[in-house]
Amino acid sequence: MTSGDAIASSPRPASHVPRPDATASSIRFDHVSKQFRGNQPPAVDDVSLEIEPGEFVVLLGPSGCGKTTLLKMVNRLYEPTGGQILIDGRPVSGMSTTTLRRGIGYVIQQTGLFPHMRVADNVAVVPKLLGWGRGQIRERVDELLDLVGLPAQEYRRRYPAQLSGGQQQRVGLARALAANPTTLLMDEPFGALDAITRSRLQAELRQIHNRLGQTVLFVTHDIEEAVRLADRIVIMRGGNVVQFDTPLQIVMHPADEFVSDLVGAGDVLRRLSLVPVMAAAQPLEGTLPEHPVIAASADLRTALALLLEERADRLTVIDDDGHPVGTLDLSAIETAGIAPVPEEQDAARW
Repeated sequence: MTSGDAIASSPRPASHVPRPDATASSIRFDHVSKQFRGNQPPAVDDVSLEIEPGEFVVLLGPSGCGKTTLLKMVNRLYEPTGGQILIDGRPVSGMSTTTLRRGIGYVIQQTGLFPHMRVADNVAVVPKLLGWGRGQIRERVDELLDLVGLPAQEYRRRYPAQLSGGQQQRVGLARALAANPTTLLMDEPFGALDAITRSRLQAELRQIHNRLGQTVLFVTHDIEEAVRLADRIVIMRGGNVVQFDTPLQIVMHPADEFVSDLVGAGDVLRRLSLVPVMAAAQPLEGTLPEHPVIAASADLRTALALLLEERADRLTVIDDDGHPVGTLDLSAIETAGIAPVPEEQDAARW
């Protein structure tokens, strides 16, 4: 995967439907609050949310809005002062923290790798605690290192200090996935990386999620990162949930002025990046002349760039098998970028 790969080039599985080979958990926040001693107002204030198995949900908002506090209550790094959190219908307060956390992968910005341990040993921490056999652990470590783009033969014996920041973050992700967790918590994992590495890892994370299908709760303050990754986005302000919806619906229909300003709802290019080509494609008519082609799974921002780059008046839209399924021109893109997108097209996107 390179930084130039289009995010829209790998279509996302339908939202809210876990992949058949995946084990993913539901998460429910039931009137959850968190009041730190001596602080006013609450860091999290009466939040109720339901996250379905296999969803990739992003918590988005400015610093101090409560998103990290909400995340950390899932694996009981913080305890709620009100309400409860349930995983697969079971209150987390009734589980031992050890059992709970071994079923949840956790990735943070600083990676948290043990500097004195080789890469393979870092990835193997939880499987060893769970008593896996040596052969099983080695197989799992090698599988995950290959999955995150670090060939095992080359990287398993290195130390964290011998890796770049992006490579360390990949190891952190592999470690979080090692014991097949049903839930993955990610707290601004790419925040310290340069823009190119960050974009590359976002695309790779999308592919990994598409393949493995765990439920992901991901904290960021970056709207571009949120719309690239999320099935749905939770917008937070002052400990409250302001809006919980798909990226497209949030950009097209922000709940209030705060949300509009936060997500740049007036940014036409951002809108285009969220609208699939097929939402604006025109039917085939007769014999098609030679036009540049674009995948039906791409987005309209990518289509606009291709039209300008090729100086073409029209694109031919093709399906996964390379068969023409429609055409697209500049006027259709312009219309789609300005007009609100109906909810059925939004659902088709995800």
